[in-house]
Amino acid sequence: MINRRQFVTGLGLSPILPQLAGAVAGTPQNAMNLVIDKQTVNFTGTPRIATTINGSLPAPILRWKEGDHVTIDVSNRLPTMSSIHWHGIILPSNMDGVPGLSFDGIAPGGSYRYQFRLNQSGTYWYHSHSGFQEQTGLYGAIVIDPAEGDRHGVGRDYVVLLSDWSDEPPIRILHNLRKNSHFYNRNQRSMSDIRKDLSEKGLTETLEERRMWNQMRMQDSDISDVTGFTYTFLMNGRTPADGWEALYRKGECIRLRFINASAMTFFDIRIPGLKMTVTGSDGQDIHPVTVDDLRLGVAETMDVIVEPTEDSAYAIFAQAMDRSGYAVGHLTTSAGQKADVPRLDPVPRLGHVDMGMGGDMDMNHQHHHHHHREGHRMMGNHKVQHAPTEFGPHVDMRAEAPEYRLDDPGVGLRHLAKEGRRVLTYADMARLDPVRPPDPDREIEMHLNGNMERYMWSIDGVAYHDAEPMRWRYGERIRITFVNDTMMNHPMHLHGMWSELETGHEHLPMKHTVVVQPGAKISYQVQVDAYGNWAYHCHMLYHMMDMFREVHVT
Repeated sequence: MINRRQFVTGLGLSPILPQLAGAVAGTPQNAMNLVIDKQTVNFTGTPRIATTINGSLPAPILRWKEGDHVTIDVSNRLPTMSSIHWHGIILPSNMDGVPGLSFDGIAPGGSYRYQFRLNQSGTYWYHSHSGFQEQTGLYGAIVIDPAEGDRHGVGRDYVVLLSDWSDEPPIRILHNLRKNSHFYNRNQRSMSDIRKDLSEKGLTETLEERRMWNQMRMQDSDISDVTGFTYTFLMNGRTPADGWEALYRKGECIRLRFINASAMTFFDIRIPGLKMTVTGSDGQDIHPVTVDDLRLGVAETMDVIVEPTEDSAYAIFAQAMDRSGYAVGHLTTSAGQKADVPRLDPVPRLGHVDMGMGGDMDMNHQHHHHHHREGHRMMGNHKVQHAPTEFGPHVDMRAEAPEYRLDDPGVGLRHLAKEGRRVLTYADMARLDPVRPPDPDREIEMHLNGNMERYMWSIDGVAYHDAEPMRWRYGERIRITFVNDTMMNHPMHLHGMWSELETGHEHLPMKHTVVVQPGAKISYQVQVDAYGNWAYHCHMLYHMMDMFREVHVT
């Protein structure tokens, strides 16, 4: 057996080193060829087969310019169907890359020509929408330069793409989860935890808590379904042992474009010794907000600016939300000079609030003050209605009092405010270029359901294969409210249209992926401005096949 340290940090060197991994270099390219193929990689000491583009993992950084027309010829050399989805890019439905929905997919030995005009700028990414190819390496960054030039005047620009690699085939991971949903959870309560609880909480409260969790057949350590027990966490394709490196000169303004391209992992990011000024979320400019820590959900992107004032090395530390491992990079003034890597934080524990029971948030809340619109209805917490389809063995819990928790940093980060560390939350986000949205024409409430024990997922208690498409009309404006009846975070991704998040600010930030926290609710508005058939799903790879809807816009 390899020891824990080797396990967490990865042993082998990746044989695939994209040129200048992470550096946003060169001039925008409007025509390109991408080749999807298999390749041997070695991240852990064991050779494995990965899915790559142009021989690179992650796939090459695509650098484009707003207003340009791009043409991308994608060839598939795999023995199976493939596809590429341009995540967060607004484009015609037949260019969106979802097999069976917006096109037929790219057959083995076949190719497909993607052509579209770029009407946006910022940080995005691309990945396969076929099978589990995303888990095996088929993902890469997209950087689109603004037509009118960069408003932030940065000296250096780096992509920091985070991902989770497993030596196990994805189908085996799924089978393991279906047999035992706690298969990868190595953080279950031990005797020493119980002794600690007894001394801190006393016998009655400890027993009551144990009884509650046992009754629900759940565990307060169910933070991530798939963990560092099988995953090696990568930053721009480098293991922690290898450590990605980014050079800078003292006094420079550096932009880091964080992209969470993982299959199942939320990352908590910090750079000890540096504040991060967040300037963009999902490619769109927001009012700059300076924080110490940020949580990046699967498929989200975040632009931050840092300004190191001394010549030294700083760790870009991205730990998995369940603390089972980390990815790391080094921001340094001289090649080979590495920063000290911080210790992993303690394993977080879920509480009442994460079950939608209200309760233990208050002591931990970060009180940010916002100018809420008068009588903004989203801030009221009405009793939720559960549909008849949400009752049955496929649903093991329903949130009775889900709340809007926009300023909740989330499980494992709530205590940081007490230490004087500011964590980015959705409540901090406002669109930079002011736009006052019209009122929605109608509202839709969607419930995210699951049975963790059986590893079944659904929306409104109905899995994708039994679901009717959602029918939207071109030109209408819809307000969507998600209620999360599970104890997992679900990053919900609507293809083809922006999700304008109701953060409590007047100017709603535009996102392509919105995290719905456990036992919480959240709302956003969608301007239905794209004809065709679109995918709408949870971006956790092993939830996606069930927690999925088709949207038909006519």
